[in-house]
Amino acid sequence: MDSGIITVLLPLALAFIMIGLGLELTPKDFARVTKHPKAVLIALFCQLVLLVGIAFLLCKLLALPPLLAVGLMLLAASPGGSTANLFSYLFKGDLALNITLTAINSVIAAITLPIIVNFSIMHFMQDGQQISLQFSKVLQVFGIIIIPVCIGMLIRHYAPKLTEKLNKPLRIFAVVFLILIIIGAIYSERENIATYLTQVGLATVLFCIFSLCIGYFVPRFFGINSAQSRACAFEIGIHNSTLAMTIALTVIANSAVAMPAAVYSIFMYIFAAIFGYLITRFAPLPAKA
Repeated sequence: MDSGIITVLLPLALAFIMIGLGLELTPKDFARVTKHPKAVLIALFCQLVLLVGIAFLLCKLLALPPLLAVGLMLLAASPGGSTANLFSYLFKGDLALNITLTAINSVIAAITLPIIVNFSIMHFMQDGQQISLQFSKVLQVFGIIIIPVCIGMLIRHYAPKLTEKLNKPLRIFAVVFLILIIIGAIYSERENIATYLTQVGLATVLFCIFSLCIGYFVPRFFGINSAQSRACAFEIGIHNSTLAMTIALTVIANSAVAMPAAVYSIFMYIFAAIFGYLITRFAPLPAKA
């Protein structure tokens, strides 16, 4: 990709997407955690501990090359987003809980994502392959996630009519931008893409399946109802690959690190739709009295 596109346009485009996410949030979404503390805590545990641990094990067991290992860990550290809310709506999850998880995850990820990525860099990278996420870049990650979301929330609060006008265009823009960034990332690594698909394809497929299954079955094991477990599954199972790729290309400045998120994006929607169908078919919600 052209350096100007990477350093200016990608962060700017992602900012608009995160503003769109903020348009869907209100302070009540953060306060609602007190109503469902158990579901929220279990979901966060799955997201920040179980999935990160599984991603690490996949990197080790499948012997991923260092740059791709860092990329998979970056993907694992990325929160869900508005697409998770859409799937939760389509497959009858608890949408209010989903939005709450998105709100909480967006804030926590600004802190946990740099920590997880820095750990991954220190663990997987050799001396001759130095990439870094120093404090200034940590602040950049924080700014990429938090500031646009806050702007979106302020727009929703002070200009609700403008919010209604912006919602649909920003959703469309998010989809188009995701497609473009995948194409751009793949094009920039076109000479190595076949190798990357071979090296990271299985890892991303397994990670996607594990994310969805853990997100649903772990909450169910701990007594969370089916609708809330569906919300957890899609929030945990649908990672913000756009955010992961943008951070890889701009903050870390390495297109190879973006490959796991790019490959994951190809599988993510397919597996989420299949998973949604299966839980709807074989684990239907109880009939309302």
